[in-house]
Amino acid sequence: MTIDLKGRLALVTGASRGIGYFTAIELAKAGAHVIACARTVGGLEELDDAIKAVGGTATLVPFDLADMAAIDQLGGHIFDRWGKLDIAVLNAGVLGVIAPIGHVEAKVFDKVMTINVTATWRLIRSLEPLLIKSDQGRALILSSGAAHKCRPFWGPYSASKAAVEALARTWAGETQRLPLRVLSVDPGATRTAMRAQAMPGEDPETLPHPSEVAAKLLPLVGPDQTETGKLFIVREGKMVDYRMPE
Repeated sequence: MTIDLKGRLALVTGASRGIGYFTAIELAKAGAHVIACARTVGGLEELDDAIKAVGGTATLVPFDLADMAAIDQLGGHIFDRWGKLDIAVLNAGVLGVIAPIGHVEAKVFDKVMTINVTATWRLIRSLEPLLIKSDQGRALILSSGAAHKCRPFWGPYSASKAAVEALARTWAGETQRLPLRVLSVDPGATRTAMRAQAMPGEDPETLPHPSEVAAKLLPLVGPDQTETGKLFIVREGKMVDYRMPE
């Protein structure tokens, strides 16, 4: 299925590597102008080169999601330059540590919640006025199977992703009468640096490359996507939709 995003403006967080990097490329290939956000300037510059190589365009915005003032200002800057936003892919996140809950340092727990949860809420608040100015606003929030499995030693990350899904469902309910559609997606085990950190003994070659996952995400932000409030799950190369309990 061909997704046409010509004339559309798409923002991606965590765009300097992994799923965010390749999702940004897929969006650019489909014709969207990409606002690429990440901490790593070098990674963003590599992304810019890759987007130009596929005939796309990008605006690079290097900043740390722990900088709440920068998130608040982001919406204003986008409004001043473009007046609206069509697509937001809120992908950035951190793992923290794999450890018993009682052994997790407070600063580690706080960082996971700041980047994964508080920054997501702040982005929603900053970007919503722009997304509702679009005739087909689309927001995609990256979650994880950890939100539901709640495996031992994964406490901070699991809790943060459960909170992110709750934010997405609440936002979808609040905007269901508007053209804005809000979805969550669990991309499944993917060959990323975060996965390697979490599973150091795992053979990465047994996992899907993030470019494969990114291609599956593109239809979720396309103009033909009319669902809202759903969680989509990528498993064995297929996208499965799962409606959260009412």
